[in-house]
Amino acid sequence: MYLLIAVFAVCFSSCRRELGILPSRPEIVGDGESGDIKGFFLLNEGNMGSNTASLDYYDYETGIYHANIYPERNPTVVHELGDVGNDIDIYGSKLYAVINCSNLVEVMDVATARHVGTVYIPNCRYVTFDGGYAYVSSYAGPVEIDPNARLGYVAKIDTATLQVVGECTVGYQPEEMVVVGRKLYVANSGGYRWPNYDRTVSVIDLDTFTETKKIDVAINLHRMELDNYGNIYVSSRGDYYDVPSKTYIIDSRTDEVTDVLHLLPCSEMALAGDSLYVYSSGYSKYTETYDASYAIWDTKQKKVVTRSFITDGTDEDIERPYCLAVNPDNGDFFVSDAKDYVVPGELHCYGRDGRRKWSVTAGNIPAHIVFTRTALVPLDELE
Repeated sequence: MYLLIAVFAVCFSSCRRELGILPSRPEIVGDGESGDIKGFFLLNEGNMGSNTASLDYYDYETGIYHANIYPERNPTVVHELGDVGNDIDIYGSKLYAVINCSNLVEVMDVATARHVGTVYIPNCRYVTFDGGYAYVSSYAGPVEIDPNARLGYVAKIDTATLQVVGECTVGYQPEEMVVVGRKLYVANSGGYRWPNYDRTVSVIDLDTFTETKKIDVAINLHRMELDNYGNIYVSSRGDYYDVPSKTYIIDSRTDEVTDVLHLLPCSEMALAGDSLYVYSSGYSKYTETYDASYAIWDTKQKKVVTRSFITDGTDEDIERPYCLAVNPDNGDFFVSDAKDYVVPGELHCYGRDGRRKWSVTAGNIPAHIVFTRTALVPLDELE
């Protein structure tokens, strides 16, 4: 068995060298600008089962968008980036990409995007950090709808050694997480157990790395954001039939749900100062249609500022909104279009006035952005 695997790996690597490394695709899209934020990485999910997750990079100084940078910067890594890129973040000098169906976290040097190490975690979903550790949510079991699917867990990774040093069992199919003080909050979805979704947020004591309680919120939880006032915003996807998506607020001081934002459905959200950008794709299994909306919520005043943060009408061009991110320095925000989930998607950049500045073709299902204050070293300057 091991011999067969080794032979396959050698053959695959040889074929890859013979075919050559697919070069990145640079394109000038911006005007170029200076600032503390030097650029951003965009992780394209890739269609499930196709092994086409990919990594793009935008350079603010040059205004150049580089699509698919991973293969040419890592020519000896046979698996390339893997199957379904589910999350990306930066901690210290390392860039972490969570590759869901490949059951791994790919760790790269943030200045070069070169491979540093791999952490294997089954059905991994999202990552967050605190005190020298990375915390990764895991569905634990295989990728399949199963009413008897097991409880998920959060893996604790030492960011110095890239070793898993602990596991904490939480709810079913855990998703996004936030850290408040010495507590880690985890949104449990129960998505594999449809129609019996989970409806809780697990609270983990980081000192003991044990679950101390579950907060009852709503079914099929997913996204989480922490505002500047200790409030945790958590989204419920509903059941796509009769229970609509809603956004809930948890007070981290009391661990109680304080508000239900009935008119603020959420597929993705991004916080910039006191402005919470929220979009919803509003999918209905009855009609098999999407109803997109784009809102900004003022987390200080606790009110909706606008229900249309794209102001120039170009939202009509977006077929399937997917990624949402806001540059905390200049207020630019980004919305991606996953199209039909098969063809390459697009990334759209908007100014804080809601008018489109530029668009570019990204990879398959452009999904997750992380801004970096470390400029990516040009390829021709690498050893």
